[in-house]
Amino acid sequence: MNLFRTKSIETLRAMAEKSGMKKSLSAVDLIFLGIGSIIGTGIFVLTGVAAANYAGPALMLSFVLSGLACVFAGLAYAEFASIVPSAGSAYTYTYASLGEFMAFLVGWNLILEYTVTASAVAAGWSGYVVGLLRAGGIDLPAAYTLVPADGGIINIPAIIIVMFLSILLVRGTRESTKLNRVLVIIKLATVFIFLFLAGPKVNPANWEPFMPFGFAGVAGGAAIVFFAYLGFDAVATSAEECHNPSRDLPIGIIGSLVVCTILYIAVSGVLTGVVPYTQLNNPEPVAYALRYIGYNIGSALVGVGAICGITTVLLVFLYGQARVFFAMSRDGMVPSSICKVHPVYKTPYLVTIVGAILVSAIAGFAPIGLIAEMANIGTLSAFVVAAVGVLVLRYTKPDIPRSFRCPALIVISPLAVLSCGFLMYNLPADTWIRFVVWCVIGLAVYFGYSYKHSTLNQDEAKHASGKQ
Repeated sequence: MNLFRTKSIETLRAMAEKSGMKKSLSAVDLIFLGIGSIIGTGIFVLTGVAAANYAGPALMLSFVLSGLACVFAGLAYAEFASIVPSAGSAYTYTYASLGEFMAFLVGWNLILEYTVTASAVAAGWSGYVVGLLRAGGIDLPAAYTLVPADGGIINIPAIIIVMFLSILLVRGTRESTKLNRVLVIIKLATVFIFLFLAGPKVNPANWEPFMPFGFAGVAGGAAIVFFAYLGFDAVATSAEECHNPSRDLPIGIIGSLVVCTILYIAVSGVLTGVVPYTQLNNPEPVAYALRYIGYNIGSALVGVGAICGITTVLLVFLYGQARVFFAMSRDGMVPSSICKVHPVYKTPYLVTIVGAILVSAIAGFAPIGLIAEMANIGTLSAFVVAAVGVLVLRYTKPDIPRSFRCPALIVISPLAVLSCGFLMYNLPADTWIRFVVWCVIGLAVYFGYSYKHSTLNQDEAKHASGKQ
């Protein structure tokens, strides 16, 4: 079996050119797409949980560690994106550098990342909206806002928001990015309102002890808050809808990562400076901090901004999920019958609908708290493989045009592998067990279906029969 057959760069570029998807995204759109997917649940929810349970005030260092891992991986992504301007991000990059088997595993884990994360974010969106309505005197029945494990029947708000955003995505990427840009501006304004109101109230005494759980707590916090950075991968999935992907994708990836890392460090520093870290283990730590220092109106504004922030995260993850599905179905890794572009809207509508149904089922019925960490380990594994792949491609195909070359790749690539591997090491043992089970299921799918049906295998079979 030829498990390590690679797809040529020329073939990938030709497929991207004739995909039929509309090229409507600029570098600015990609930066907003990245910010839309990164600033959301992480800044409005995870900051408090990670500070209270893992890192304390040293959460700032946790974000630095996670941010560095993402910047190293992002630089590798940026070079790959300038070589292979094709949908699928790390899946496509791996197919071109390390071969089909590794590419399938990366794609399989990216599907896990997008599906699980989108489901978790949809459930979080539902919780914020239900809480906001309750504060306004509208109390929705628990039976229709909670999953069975939490005492309800079905989480209808979570399903509604997934379906609404999926309809937008089917209607057109340009329309979806317009909504994303508006919501990103609102949530950035929300973040700056928080920094403006809470910054002057910082009490350095709250930063003592700075590292209450030691460096192990900082590392554990970094592994958990890595969830906050997952979205930058979605920027790379947009390659076939960019005006100039070789130039715009590196700008979008690195630009959004830098902006978001700075904001995360600033917010975590101010948050732990105004409220003792032990009091931050709640689902709305940023809004809670403003109430704690007496800004109730500011707290309400932050609540609205958080809903906007979570909406953009969900929008981008549904977008990224559909593009990875599309790339894998086009290659025969999953049934190619769903690899269709809408004749009017020029979007991959079938994979968008299939993904929305899957996310809705999980968000509407399943308790997703335990499996959310699987998104972290799946993505980190994809980053490790991508970092190795770009180094391999630099030596095996040095003459391929690269509009962006990762500086000091011989250093950056190993740093990406080591930093992402370190974060994986610090994830809980149960997460590793579930990850291994998911990979075993993936192996069954690959050897039972994908290997035989892959387009490369079909081409090899035709070539062999032609020789005979």
